[in-house]
Amino acid sequence: MSEVPSRYVVEPRLNYVMCASPAGMHRMAYWEWGDPDNDKVLLCVHGLTRSGRDFDVLAARLANDYRVVCPDVVGRGYSDWLIDPSHYAIPQYVSDMLTLIARLDPGRLDWVGTSMGGLIGMGLSAGLVTSAALRPARGEFCLKTSQTLALGRMVLNDIGPILNDSGLSRIAEYVGKDEIFDSFEQAVEYVKSVSQGFGPHDSAGWQALTRHIFNQEDGKWRKHYDLRIAEPIAQQDATVLKGAEAVLWAGFESLAEPVLVIRGETSDLLTEQGLQEMQKRNVLARGLTFPGVGHAPTLRSDDQVEAVAAFLLEEQAR
Repeated sequence: MSEVPSRYVVEPRLNYVMCASPAGMHRMAYWEWGDPDNDKVLLCVHGLTRSGRDFDVLAARLANDYRVVCPDVVGRGYSDWLIDPSHYAIPQYVSDMLTLIARLDPGRLDWVGTSMGGLIGMGLSAGLVTSAALRPARGEFCLKTSQTLALGRMVLNDIGPILNDSGLSRIAEYVGKDEIFDSFEQAVEYVKSVSQGFGPHDSAGWQALTRHIFNQEDGKWRKHYDLRIAEPIAQQDATVLKGAEAVLWAGFESLAEPVLVIRGETSDLLTEQGLQEMQKRNVLARGLTFPGVGHAPTLRSDDQVEAVAAFLLEEQAR
């Protein structure tokens, strides 16, 4: 897989926002590219065990057009860990994103969500639907008493409202295991072994995909996230998943601007049938499948980055 040229990769700014859970307060870290005064915001939200730095290449590519903001979801990266691990779930993540959005105060908000990040985006949209009586129009929520904001274009990266139990079980097998390595190179090999769905990457690509999810402590390399995020996943059953699917479908169907649904050809989280169902249930949804990739495309290669950029910047090009 061809990586995007290194000229696109720059160092972002690191900021924090204070959020709340039923158990107390916590800080959420977020990485930011582009002009901080640009009110056109692109929020990029990562997968289950990843971090906001997954979007370095995509963010740098779009930094001239957006204020690109990529949070470390609570329990990951530079964000705090929750006191009660039972709150590592979509409702808490949606609440945190609303707090972040209020801080950013965007004039326009577009979204890129990989796996869990896509679930959070659909969960946010579903929350807007259920609170319709409190807002002036579909797809909008209030930032200030005199201002509302509509969700803009959304990219769902290898995820949809259908929660594939076999794919979730595969991920759950390694999420909660504490892996400790003597060298960074060993950590890279581990990431490669559990992330074959990312598709082929060169050595620099695999190092980049490892650097921000492993942390060096006392000469050892350990996972840079709270292992307890696996606990709520282990407690899910078929009834819980079906209830969650209903909420996610409501959020997905309510999206009122074009949606790009990306799928890895061999994905076990989003099937071809699932993608077709999404396109039936929201006529604004477009499908794009990348060959030779499973779960999930990393949005680092030039073809993937340019496909996302073309979709998000489509209106500007007219």
